[in-house]
Order: sequence, then C-alpha cells, then structure tokens
Amino acid sequence: MTQTETNIRLSVGEEYCKPVLFINKVDRLISELKLSPQETFAKIDKITREVNELIKKVRPEGSDWGIDFVKNSVAVGSAKHGWGFTYEILLEKNLKPQDVFAKYNEGDIQWLRDNLPLDEPMLRMIVDHLPDPVSASKYRIPHIWGGDLNSELGQSLQRSDPNGPLFGMITKIFLDPKRNFQATLIGRVFSGTFDQTDSIYLINSDSSNRVKRLGVMEITDILDIPKIPAGNLFALFGFVCPAGETFMLTNKVPKNREERTLLHPFEKIQYACEAVVSRSIKPKDPHEIDKLDDVVGKWLKANPEAEYRRDDESGEFILSGIDPLQIEILTKRINKQVQIDIGEPIIIYREKITEKSREFYTKSANTHNRILLYVEPLDEVTEHLIDTGKVNDLQNEKERAMILREEAGWDAKEARRVVDVYHGSVLVNGAAGLQRFDRVKSYLSAAFRDWLGDCIIAKEPATGFKIVFTDLVVHEDPRHTQYGQIAGMAFSAMSLAMLEADPHLYEPIQRIDIKTPQGTEGSVTAIITKRRGRITNVIPEGEYVRIQGQIPAAETIGIADDIRGSTQGRAFFGYEFEGFSRVPASFEEEIIMEIRKRKGMPLEMPSRKSWERFIYKRT
Repeated sequence: MTQTETNIRLSVGEEYCKPVLFINKVDRLISELKLSPQETFAKIDKITREVNELIKKVRPEGSDWGIDFVKNSVAVGSAKHGWGFTYEILLEKNLKPQDVFAKYNEGDIQWLRDNLPLDEPMLRMIVDHLPDPVSASKYRIPHIWGGDLNSELGQSLQRSDPNGPLFGMITKIFLDPKRNFQATLIGRVFSGTFDQTDSIYLINSDSSNRVKRLGVMEITDILDIPKIPAGNLFALFGFVCPAGETFMLTNKVPKNREERTLLHPFEKIQYACEAVVSRSIKPKDPHEIDKLDDVVGKWLKANPEAEYRRDDESGEFILSGIDPLQIEILTKRINKQVQIDIGEPIIIYREKITEKSREFYTKSANTHNRILLYVEPLDEVTEHLIDTGKVNDLQNEKERAMILREEAGWDAKEARRVVDVYHGSVLVNGAAGLQRFDRVKSYLSAAFRDWLGDCIIAKEPATGFKIVFTDLVVHEDPRHTQYGQIAGMAFSAMSLAMLEADPHLYEPIQRIDIKTPQGTEGSVTAIITKRRGRITNVIPEGEYVRIQGQIPAAETIGIADDIRGSTQGRAFFGYEFEGFSRVPASFEEEIIMEIRKRKGMPLEMPSRKSWERFIYKRT
C-alpha cells in the first residue's frame, strides 16, 4: 500500500538501509479470505515482485540490493500468531507451506508457534543479509552526515572506529509503563566508545547531560554494560531529549559559540507527514497542569512528528498529530499518567498569500521605533528546502546562503541576509546600514514566529511567507525598545501587508489507499466522493479491489467507521499526507467563521482598521 511504498522510498532510497522483507498477516489470507494454497502463493509472489521492483528503482546507485524468497531474504508469517518461515527453514524442518494451512484447518496455532517461531526467520535474515556496521558506514556516512569527511571525525565515522572521537545519535525513546513511564533513550554509537562515566553534549539542544545508566535493551530492561563501542546500539537512563538528537563528548565541544554553530549533527530523518489534526486536552484536576506539561513533553519527544502548545489562559494543551488515530493513541497514553478531558478532533488549516504586497511603514506604540516591510509568497523550492530541514534557523549563515543561492536561485546578497527561518517562511533584512539592529534582532525573530503561529485570518498557522523589511529605526534608549514595542509594530506591518497580498485558507489533503473485497468497491467509492474526495485509481487485485484517491483531512474524521461498516471490517486502508490545497471559494468564509467562533474571535473578516493606528505617516 501507499504507506509501505513511502517507507521503502524513505528507508532504502533516502537513508540507504539495505532491506529484507517480512510479509505479515498471512493468517488473514488463510482464515478470513479462505484462499487456497495456490492463491496464497500467487499473492505472496506478486507482493515480493512489486516490492523488488520498487527497491530496484530507489536503491543507491551501484548497489545490487533486492529481495528473493529462494535466497532467504523474504520471510512470510503472522506476527499476531507468532509464526513465520523462510525457504531455508522449511527445507531444514522438512515442511511444506501446505502444512501451515493444515494446522489452521485443525485450529492448532500453537503448533505453528512451537515449530515455526517467528524470531528465527527474522534473526536469520538480519544475520545473513544485512551489512555489518563497518561495511555500511563506508557508504552511509557521506549520505547521512554533512560534515568534513576528511577530518578526524569524518574518517572515524566512515570506519565505524571504536578508537575515534565519540559521536552518536538518539534514535528512539521508550517510556516504560511498568516504571511510571520513565524514559529510556535508545541510540547508536557511530564513532568512538561510549563510556558510562561520560558527560555528553547534545548538538541540536546545545546542552550537556550526565548518564546514570548505560547498557543495551533486554526486552524492556537495561542490561548494564560499562562501554559501548562504535557500531552498536545502546540504551541509557538519566535524562530526556527528542528522538533524532546527535551527541558528542562534552569536553570536546568548542568553547566559542560561533564554532559550536559549525558542528554538524546527523541529517534529519524526513517524515512523509505533517501535523494536521489537533485535539485540546486539559487536566481534570487544574492543579495538575504542570504535571501534564511534563507528561505531554515526554511523549512528544518520543513522537517527533507530533507537536503541542500550551494555552495558559484556558489551561488547555493543543495536541497536534498526523491523523486522528495518532492523537487517539497519544491521548490514551497521556491519560494513564494524568486524568484528562479531551476535546473533539480539530483540523489544522494554513494561512497563505498569493500575491506580493506593497510596503507598509508602522511605528511602535510609544512611537519611538519604526519598521518598513513588504510580504510576498515564498517560492516553492525554498519552501521545500525548509520543510525538509535543508534550510533551517540553526545552520551556519554562509552554508544556508550557499544552499539558497545554488538550489533556489536566490540573489547572493539577499541569501546572506536571512534573519530567521520558521514554519516554511523566512524573515529577510533588506535594509542597509541599520543602527542598533543587534539589540532588537531576537525580538523581531520572536515577533515573526509568534505572528506566523497564530495568523490573522483565523489564528491558524501561516506558511510560505517571505517577509522583507527594508528600513528599521530603533530608539537609542533600551527602555523604549522592549519586546512589546518591537512586536507591536512588526505585527501591524505584517498584518497590513498580508491583507493586501490576497490571503486565503488552505486545508490539508490526505492521500487515501484502500484495499477492499470485490463487490464492496461501489460503496467505498461512494463514501469517498460524498466526503469531497477524488478517486484517482481503481485497480483490481485478485479477490481485492484497490482504490486510491485524495480526500480533505477534515472529511476523514469518522470515515474509518463508515468504511468498516460497508465492508464488514474486511478492508485495509491508510492515509498519507499529500499537501495543502486552497479551501473552495464557495465555503471558505463559512469555515473561517466557524474557526473564529470556536476560538472566541469576532465574527467578521479581518480588516486594516485593527492596525491602522500603528501606521507611520512620513512628514
């Protein structure tokens, strides 16, 4: 299905991970669909061929990666029932695939677990077909790490050298329900040897932490090991950080802040999704608001594709995820630690502009500071570079300027003058010879981010903005240049400019992929089209029909029950984020008013009268 294809593209094509294949849920083919052995073999063979074709399309150039049942790099089985086999295992045990059917007919699943335990084919495929760390590092490091490959660290990473400088990554966070959800960090050492006495520096978080326990995971426990050399996975306890964090030894970190910004973390893993659904949660006991903050923060470090913000006025958290199911799972986990009230699912829209505005000149409330700026839609290439993390706020200015110049065609001078990058948008200093800019730079960036986070049409996040200020007057007395003064004039200038740049509301679109039994495709198609969906493909696949299409995320709430109901629960389906599309003009204003009403905003479209008092009139 679409999600499987995306994961193969990401893991094999983007991350250079050599694949093996496990075909799961074979029990459903036998006991639910009542397929004959020949039909089941044909289906497995077809899946294997299709996966192989995709691997060959996306695999690294020069590699011969592929999967083959005869060569034992494909296993089939049932994770639910705990059995599986490769071709080699069947031969060794003198069994035939038909024996599996016989055991299902007898209802003897325990025999399958005892004689064809699933861990055996999985472990064999890993040992026999996946590369060792030293071999993999040679071709993976140049692809997943952007630092100097000829440096001492670069050479050590490519050799997976246990005697080199310590460098590794936190890849997963395990919150153990049996131990009050305490966090265990799981990761991998790519260079050097990790010692339990080490203090490690987290590059992205710019912080140092001490390790309390170090070892490897043994099911849900840590098996203590004093040293973990390069190429190995580890588990540690002692602090919490987001999954995806890169670390090194604290005593090897440059003292100079400028030099620290030149440190290269591992490339960010790209998730083919975006947070487009939210639910409000708040503690049943108002005194537990801080405890909830801590609990939600931990769970979101373990789920980096989800996000949240705290509304101090209402005492609510707005929890956002990639689809209703992810939010449902997260809220269940959070509720085990803090009793919460959960709001209805809410779709997160985006506010965007379609034209360039003229310049607007505004002043601060105390009239001592002024800013002149305009806004325009950011080009799609730059927006994509930001979305994929290739252009970001943490990188070195020269490196960022080079990428903008070479990959997005920016003017060299303008590319060097990017002040901030956030939410698919950029803030650019287009002025010359500014005085006292450094004093208010952080305030201007904070205002830019706050304004994008709750924009003016309906307090939804804004994206795709290029905001350029061409003049900035900052008062010489710091008492007159605090955040409130700078933010006020920046908010008003950006809002006035946005109103003139033809702003619109954009809704998230999901790609939907459904496999439904023959004869039920008509009712499934009707469900999608009734919900403003569009069918792009209907493909007969034996006893199933595969239906592919696009559907607004707002229309997916409750669709799972409709699909299950019309197919007696026999359909497989999943979503994948497609992008944002402009809300149809016929009901754009209606949706805007619904959102404004929900958020307690005035039930009228925004107009320039809200910010006119800040306009600076030149004399």
